[in-house]
Amino acid sequence: MKIALVAPPYPLEEAPSPPLGICYVAAVCEEAGAEVRIFDYIVRHYTPEKLKKELDSFNPDIIGSTSVTMNFPAAADIIRTAKRLNPSLITMMGGPHVSFDIDNTLNRYPEIDLIVVGESEITLKELIPVIKNKSSWTDIKGIAFRKDNGIFKTESRGLMKDIEKVTLPARHLLPMSRYHALGFPVSIITSRGCPNKCIFCLGRKMVGMKVRYRSPESVLDEIEHILSYGFTRINIADDFFTANKKRVRLICEEILKRNIDFTWSAFARVDSVDVPTLELMKKAGCDTVSFGIESGNQEMLKRVKKGITLEQARRAFKACNDVGMVAHASFMIGLPGETEQTLKDSTDFAEELGIDYSYHFLAPFPGTTIREEKENYDIEFLTDDWNRYDANKPIVNTSCLSAEDMESFAAFFEKEHEKNWENVKERYKKGECTDFETLLVEGYPRMGFIYKVLSSDLIEDNGFYKVNSSSDQVVELSKRVAEAADLEKGFVTKILKSLSESGYLKFNRNEDMIEWFWTHNNRMDVFRSTERR
Repeated sequence: MKIALVAPPYPLEEAPSPPLGICYVAAVCEEAGAEVRIFDYIVRHYTPEKLKKELDSFNPDIIGSTSVTMNFPAAADIIRTAKRLNPSLITMMGGPHVSFDIDNTLNRYPEIDLIVVGESEITLKELIPVIKNKSSWTDIKGIAFRKDNGIFKTESRGLMKDIEKVTLPARHLLPMSRYHALGFPVSIITSRGCPNKCIFCLGRKMVGMKVRYRSPESVLDEIEHILSYGFTRINIADDFFTANKKRVRLICEEILKRNIDFTWSAFARVDSVDVPTLELMKKAGCDTVSFGIESGNQEMLKRVKKGITLEQARRAFKACNDVGMVAHASFMIGLPGETEQTLKDSTDFAEELGIDYSYHFLAPFPGTTIREEKENYDIEFLTDDWNRYDANKPIVNTSCLSAEDMESFAAFFEKEHEKNWENVKERYKKGECTDFETLLVEGYPRMGFIYKVLSSDLIEDNGFYKVNSSSDQVVELSKRVAEAADLEKGFVTKILKSLSESGYLKFNRNEDMIEWFWTHNNRMDVFRSTERR
């Protein structure tokens, strides 16, 4: 059996890293005996024509995808196109969006045959061997599909009790060299679950209230596996990594015991960190901790059931400062009851803390308390266009603030942020930046260019040409890419040369023709001329 899994497009603003969810799915499918291929359209440009070529080349029996709300339309469109190209394909989707929007998804997208609801590992393990026999679907817990002109939902699947048994993500199926080039860290999950009740979050409903832990040994084995690909930075993407300080200490001690050299970051809550824990995390390579503060107004925090106090936030950020840990805070715009004053409170509080911070707009995703119980809150949803649910544009009104008001506030914040950024760049020119600021100034243009190269197929479209024996092939490629991207040749050459020297880009020579290609990862190259349009 052949299974194609789709990683749908994801914007640069969301810091796309190797997709974890689809790799967990791929691992289960491989374990079930299937031949699996991931069609990655995060770091590869998607077109229906490219999809057709890949389907024709692989000829899968099943195609599936997982997505969050913001890229659900793209994922569903790819599945729809695949079904139209090959009506015999069995199509399935999973992930948080479809798990909480089953009826709408199956009614609006007849090309989607079934939905895997919630955690997928056990469900897929049972489903894959019998998936071609649709009469057996009713016996599989945790799925939904059409039956007898209606939507049939099987018995719900409980959460896995022991996540230690979960097969490690099949990252070997991803074009890891492209992710290397882009430069974002690789994510890892060390636990599942969140006991908190924030009304805007899906975490508790998707992975349960009780936190389930992997052993420190298992976590470090996976980290070493990731590092074997050549990555040097990891992001611990747990909903609540610091839920158990003793376990955090055990993981840090295991890192130190194995003498592994890498840097990492994690998400935490302000009521769950202290100086001893942060000191050990830093010693073990952690350099950044991100906190969701959401609001600088205590009444707002109570209203959204955040379960923290501003004083706890002050103590947490002081602790980070005391140990020399970079701390980042995120705030929300558009929470129920939001006013001009509460937004000012957030800005004032962030400035008081003297930390790096950012704003995101509230996005009431399917399954969140605020969406399911909106009549209980001061909130009006303006759209169900899932493309707009990226937290970068306002899509709600409150009784005191319109979406336009929120947009104006964000624009002012961005203007101030841009002023600060211009100051940093001026200090960079004078050689007065910190190491971290220097990294940002030099890294942003590079990252933006590489993302453009990846998402626009600039190598595939410009890397096939007749050889000029007198020229350096990197220089020749750079000239072509620079012209296509309307960028300065020296800037492009410097970056493409580094990608070539790192082994992410290589070329084949066939008589008098050169063809450049992205390598797959540092263990093997996969060259397919079908990459060219």
